[in-house]
Amino acid sequence: MTRYLLRRVGQSVVVLFGVSVAVFSIIHLVPGDPVRLALGTRFDQRTYDALVARAGLDDPVLVQYVNWLGNALTGDLGVSFRSGRPVTELILERLPATLSLAFGAIVVALLIAVPLGLVSALRPRSAVDYVATFVSQAGISIPDFWLAIVAILVFSLTLGWLPSSGYVGLTEDPVEWARHLVLPAVVVGTVSGAVLTRFVRSSALEALGEDYTRTARAKGLPRRVVIGRHVLRNALVPVVTVTGIQLAYLLSGVVIVEVVFAWQGLGQLALQAVETRDYPLLQGAVLLFAVFFLVVNLVVDLLYAVVDPRISR
Repeated sequence: MTRYLLRRVGQSVVVLFGVSVAVFSIIHLVPGDPVRLALGTRFDQRTYDALVARAGLDDPVLVQYVNWLGNALTGDLGVSFRSGRPVTELILERLPATLSLAFGAIVVALLIAVPLGLVSALRPRSAVDYVATFVSQAGISIPDFWLAIVAILVFSLTLGWLPSSGYVGLTEDPVEWARHLVLPAVVVGTVSGAVLTRFVRSSALEALGEDYTRTARAKGLPRRVVIGRHVLRNALVPVVTVTGIQLAYLLSGVVIVEVVFAWQGLGQLALQAVETRDYPLLQGAVLLFAVFFLVVNLVVDLLYAVVDPRISR
């Protein structure tokens, strides 16, 4: 296991290096002068030259990359052109909101997908199966921004049960944190849950047809034991993979939903960085997204051995 972890960490370092090169190169190919955009109406040549020199934009591109990478290794992602604040500080401010939404949405998704997909697999071609298939297809087809708008109209403006926008920190007010989280988490979780439902159903159907399931039934084991120990556990391996991908995607920010709910997450921060050509902020955000994907993939690989011990052997 130690050798495996070291190998995966080494692979992750290589991937991160490739991502950093790609991100740095692509961002610097985008047309537009970020310093000029950051200054706006405050533009004057002396201030412009000073900001360019401070950001190191007058150095060769290779020198800029080496300096940025060296600083990033120490946790210094540079200073935002737009706000003049450290990028690391801006990211850490938005991180709790993104973590809250991502994990809240994935919990909602699993609460929808596991029971719905399992019941659908246990009763194929039944009314329950058709309803589950329809719900899954509808969840995939309906745009998340439309679902967000409908949720705001119904639960905020009409019923007045929940706030329509904004984010409150967990440490500030846990009750308000939960109230503000419900709508965006349910909206995002419904879409992710629709995707996961299909995988749970197909995996459970495959497990139901395996020899070990027929043997367990022939031995006279109770139905709940057969389903819980033999069907569900073996069906979880591909489901864990897709859940990890969904979680990494959510950690990277659900931009449209964040905009609709005025959710101050990393997705909205990255969008603002794109609009203002804020190189340091955008590079830092994308690099963090890559770290999210690598860490989640590593955790998913380790969970395989927990779900199915044969994999570790």
